[in-house]
Amino acid sequence: MKPSAFSLRPSAFVLVLVLVGTNLQVCPSAEAQGAQPRITNGRIETHAVSAGLARDLPALAAKLTEPTWIGYAVPMIDGEHHMCDYWNDNVRNTVSNAPVHLEPPDFFFVLYRIEGGQVSRIRSYSADCPMDAGGRAVHWFTNVPVGDSLSYLRALVNAAASTSRIVDSAVTAIAMHEGQPALDALVTMARDHASTRVRGSALFWLAQRAGQKAVGTINTAIENDPDTEVKKKAVFALSQLPKDEGVPLLIQQARNNKNAAVRKQAMFWLGQSKDPRALKFFEEILR
Repeated sequence: MKPSAFSLRPSAFVLVLVLVGTNLQVCPSAEAQGAQPRITNGRIETHAVSAGLARDLPALAAKLTEPTWIGYAVPMIDGEHHMCDYWNDNVRNTVSNAPVHLEPPDFFFVLYRIEGGQVSRIRSYSADCPMDAGGRAVHWFTNVPVGDSLSYLRALVNAAASTSRIVDSAVTAIAMHEGQPALDALVTMARDHASTRVRGSALFWLAQRAGQKAVGTINTAIENDPDTEVKKKAVFALSQLPKDEGVPLLIQQARNNKNAAVRKQAMFWLGQSKDPRALKFFEEILR
């Protein structure tokens, strides 16, 4: 996606996700409370949350007369995360000029592009992304509660007017939030959301983030979801688990599932695993 005339953009692209464990803290961390991005070619205007993000953000958006970004910082799951992107003459760069943090920040930034008073785009950035504001102001909410952020993002996931790009970005942002409420939100979306796209995306992030805790939800989707495409995405989610967990489950699905599409998908991901247990399974069924 090439930036438009005004598009907040970091100065480098790196995407590395190493998701390790969770922390049950749900209030903004001390570091996140006052965190702001490094903005060049623009300025930050701060706002305190007063009536809750679900009211304050749309109220501010309604007052804006030109495309603008609104953002805030929230605690991030444990692990090493670099989430920046940058387009230069339609070429995506992969070298970061930002300093390397030996102790990475425990927060990330959620930003919403506002056009015509409505959210048109959502981006999640790590704290090490320098950003070019295109000569405009960036409106920044301080001390945003994690629950407010999750509720607002879930509302965007559920909104009939939300584009697939907004929905995908909102689910990703939810997955990066620290704490059990974010996990609960992913589980609920994976099990109950009307959209096959959302159920599949939530299953993917559960596998990335929760490991063994996600297995029950993933297996339930494989067995009970009415949509074959979601079943296949759930099988893919098994392939994202640590091999000691994922490979035996894939073998089980490839051997026993009644749905041919599920068995085929499980065999495909077993083939990609390069695991000796997968090779042994293939030898057995090919005899």
